[in-house]
Amino acid sequence: MDKIRVVIADDQSIIRDGLKLILEMESDLKVVGLASNGEEACEMAERLRPDIVLMDIKMPVIDGAEGTRRICEAYPEIKVIILTTFSEDEYIFPALRSGAKGYLLKDVESDELANSIRTVARGGVLIHPAVAARVVKGLSVSPKDEDNAEQLKATADLTPRELEIAKLIGKGMTNREIAARLFISEGTVKNHITNILSKLYLRDRTQIALYATQNKLV
Repeated sequence: MDKIRVVIADDQSIIRDGLKLILEMESDLKVVGLASNGEEACEMAERLRPDIVLMDIKMPVIDGAEGTRRICEAYPEIKVIILTTFSEDEYIFPALRSGAKGYLLKDVESDELANSIRTVARGGVLIHPAVAARVVKGLSVSPKDEDNAEQLKATADLTPRELEIAKLIGKGMTNREIAARLFISEGTVKNHITNILSKLYLRDRTQIALYATQNKLV
């Protein structure tokens, strides 16, 4: 099996080197590039075409959110995971809006980081519990009671199968894993996801995962 190719972007060399050492202890992970800012991360994404970019959020020249946006727009097959010490809304929401498929804090355990990279590389979404709690709080603030009623109605409009798939997405499962769990084809899973996005007025898989957490589906 091909190794998962990773670029690490962090403005502190000791962090970059430490992460490289940790990740390359895993037999299926390979660090192919080290970047000191978002601009270098974008250049390496273009030149090296890694599977994953592990991106710090607060860096010089180009920050992690902007770097994430550029990479996700230009190379949608490359998946970005934010790895940072910052759990404030001003960092979380721009990064997720920019297309990040994961948001982890640097207190994550080494094996959990490696597993997160594997999950996102397979098409899953992973968000640190502390970050997810802040996102849920932010999403739950609604200026009108009608908005909450509309959201509840949208959830009620989901079929039992769609609700089940939304729950599994919220647990970080990929389409292939969901298909195996439910004994259906990946194509059928994709069709259900399209229906979920349409019914809930959501943009992508990350928003489904957050929606599942917000509405206590997980």
